[in-house]
Amino acid sequence: MAVLADEDITKDEGVLVLTKSNFKKAMEENEFILVEFYAPWCGHCKALAPEYVKAAAKLTEQESAIKLAKVDATEETELAEEHGVRGYPTLKFFRSGKPIEYNGGRHADDIVNWLLKKTGPPAKTLESVEDAKAFIAEKPVVIIGFFKDQESTPAKEFLSAASATDDFPFGITSETKLFSEYGLEGDGVILFKDFDEGKNVFEGEVTEAELTKFVAANSLPLVVDFNHETASKIFGGEIKSHLLVFLSKEAGHYDTHLEACKGAAKGFKGQVLFVTINTDEEDHSRILEFFGMKKEEVPGLRIIKLEEDMAKYKPETYDLSESALVSFVQSYLDGKLKQHLLSQELTDDWDKEPVKVLVASNFDEVAFNKEKDVLVEFYAPWCGHCKQLAPIYDQLGERYKDHETIVIGKMDATANELEHTKIQSFPTLKLYKKETNEVVDYSGARTLEALTDFLEGKSAAEEDDEEVDEEGDVPAKDEL
Repeated sequence: MAVLADEDITKDEGVLVLTKSNFKKAMEENEFILVEFYAPWCGHCKALAPEYVKAAAKLTEQESAIKLAKVDATEETELAEEHGVRGYPTLKFFRSGKPIEYNGGRHADDIVNWLLKKTGPPAKTLESVEDAKAFIAEKPVVIIGFFKDQESTPAKEFLSAASATDDFPFGITSETKLFSEYGLEGDGVILFKDFDEGKNVFEGEVTEAELTKFVAANSLPLVVDFNHETASKIFGGEIKSHLLVFLSKEAGHYDTHLEACKGAAKGFKGQVLFVTINTDEEDHSRILEFFGMKKEEVPGLRIIKLEEDMAKYKPETYDLSESALVSFVQSYLDGKLKQHLLSQELTDDWDKEPVKVLVASNFDEVAFNKEKDVLVEFYAPWCGHCKQLAPIYDQLGERYKDHETIVIGKMDATANELEHTKIQSFPTLKLYKKETNEVVDYSGARTLEALTDFLEGKSAAEEDDEEVDEEGDVPAKDEL
C-alpha cells in the first residue's frame, strides 16, 4: 500500500490550508491551531470567512504562536469524519494535537479573545495607570479586578470567572495608584465599556457565579441591534429571555422608539435582553415569517424564552411607550402571559380534499376524535423531502377518502403551533389512534405501500435507512 508523503502547508490570506496528507504535519509543527471545517457552498462559512482572515492577521500582528487553519470538508471527507464534523462551519481548537470544541463568537475580535484566553493567563497583570488606560482602550468591553492580595479568595474567584469567560479580556492589579485612579478604597471589580454608562462597578460578594452574571448583564448595550456580528452574543449568551422590538429605520422608528426601549431596559438588566430588529433588511424578513408577522405589524413586539423549545409571547397592543414596555415585560416575568401560538385561518373548504388541511385551531378536534385513526403529516412548504412525499401522500388520501375510521391530514408546521406537540424536523408523520388517542410516530419508508401497511396494522413504524439531508432540517434557533 502506497504511503502519501506530507504535502507542504500552503496559506490562503494568512490561513493554513490543511488536507489529509498535511494535517499531521501541521499539528506537529504548531502547538496551537484553530481549524475550521467548512463547505464552499455554506452561507455561514462565507459569512465567517472575512472575519477568520482578520483574526489570522491580528494574531500575526501580535506575533502570536497561534495559527488559524481551514479544511474543505466536502473534499477532505475522511478528515471531516475522523473529527466528527456534522455541520458547517465546525471549528475545533487543537493544543498539541488534542482537540476541543470552539464555542466563541464569529467576529474577528471574539475569535482572537477566545484563543488568547485558551493559551495565556486568564487575566492580564496591569502595573500602572498607563497600562490600565491602554488596556481599556483596546476593546469595547474589559473587566478589571482590583485586589490588594492576589492570593485572596475573592481574587481567585475573579480569576476563575476570567478563565470561564471567553468573550472579554480581564485584567488584574494590586497597584495603589490604580485603586485611586478609579475611585476604589478597597478591593473591587469594574467593567469598562465604550457605550451606555461607560462603566459598571460590581456590588456584592465576589464569586465566580456572581461575576459571570454581572458580566452577562452589563457587557451588552441596554438595547442590542440584531445583526450578523451580534447574533451569537444574543442567542448564545447567558440571558435567555429576550424582548424583540421590530422597527423600520426607513420609517424613522429607531428615532421615535429607541429611547423608550433604553429606559425600559434599565430595570431588567440581567433578566431580559432588549433586541431591536431592522425589518428593512431583506435577511430579516425570515424572522418576521418565523413569528407569523407581517410588515404592516411593524413596529411590533414579541418576547421569546430560549429553552429546548422556544416560547413566544405577544402583547395585546403594540404600544412602545416606556411604561407599556415595562408593563409587558413585568407581566411576562410574573408568569401572567400565555404563550402565543401561530395559527393559520381555518378555511371553509379545509376538508374538501381527501387530505384534510389542519390548522392549530381545529387540530385537536380532528386529531383527537376517539372514533377515528388520524394520520397527520407535519410539513414545511420549503422542505424538499415534503415535496417528494406530497404526491404519495395525496394517493394515500385518495385511498382512504371514504374510509369510516381513517382520516389522512396535513398541517403546515411553520405556520401553526401546538402546545402539546413540538416538531423538530420535516416531514414528521404521527398517527393519533382512535379510542385511546395514543400518538405513534411513523418513521418507516415513505412509500404508498408502507404507509398503507402501517395504517392497516400490518407493519410497525420502524426506522428505514433513508438519509435525511440538510434540506429537511428545521432551521436552528440561532439562525433566525
